[in-house]
Amino acid sequence: MLAVQHKTVDVDGLEIFYREAGPEDAPVVLLPHGYPCSSFQFRNLLPELSDSWRLIAPDAPGFGYSATPSPRRFSYTFDGYARFLERFVETLGLTRYALYLHDYGSQFGFRLALRAPERVAALIIQNGDIYEDQFGPKYRMLKEQWANPTPEGRRKLVAAVSEEGFKDEFIGEIPEHLVDRISPDLWTLHWALVQRFDRRMNLVHLLEDQRTTLAWMPRYQAYLREHLPPTLVLWGPHDGYMPEGAGHAYLRDVPDAELHMLDAGHWALETHLNEIAFHMRRFLQRVHLSHAASTTWVT
Repeated sequence: MLAVQHKTVDVDGLEIFYREAGPEDAPVVLLPHGYPCSSFQFRNLLPELSDSWRLIAPDAPGFGYSATPSPRRFSYTFDGYARFLERFVETLGLTRYALYLHDYGSQFGFRLALRAPERVAALIIQNGDIYEDQFGPKYRMLKEQWANPTPEGRRKLVAAVSEEGFKDEFIGEIPEHLVDRISPDLWTLHWALVQRFDRRMNLVHLLEDQRTTLAWMPRYQAYLREHLPPTLVLWGPHDGYMPEGAGHAYLRDVPDAELHMLDAGHWALETHLNEIAFHMRRFLQRVHLSHAASTTWVT
């Protein structure tokens, strides 16, 4: 296993932090993170696969160790983050990649795939939902605020962007036997970074803007049906936002997808790293071999 490197790059005048592991000429796996996390969520996965793949995990603006520009300079919306991921890929010169799609990262990653489907070698989908009919009960508060924005609803969102709210995101739905596998560093670190860089209202705005993702979901589903990318679905069904049905739903559009249900929750890498790394390695080896004769994988 190769050491994880911690780097920064200028993307349109913003200093962006990212983690990278693996040989520069290896097939690329791009890992956009979810809310309320950062590339920190991939800290253990990167070295697991770094012998054969080049894994790249950026911190989006306003998350982790990346810059937090003013809202006048950066749009804290799903449109803004989708554009950022596209510009990050262009800045690093990545021309072919597998995408790890999780949480908000799945929304940004699918937008990247729509923009340049020929660059997508494969999809690894881990609790990234694109099927509104499979939303879990934890979406209720968000959906109520999206449908009927009120000051009281906004106060609930502000309260959710807190250390206690972050803790609930990480351990709120998982069974008791999994709780001690989740590091408290997750909510402690990310809440400290929110406070340090005054990010709270930017995140509240992003939660409100999440309603815009609903209109994109049929486009993601159509992309899957049209292009049928090699797809691995790794799902933690103990998830108040994305229960078991949200994972099985991918088989509607990619019937040949490889699906594994884990005894995990939304943050499955924290509790089932070995299983996920094992399935990813086998899957990516097959994808790599099937493209070896006709595709340039190096960047």
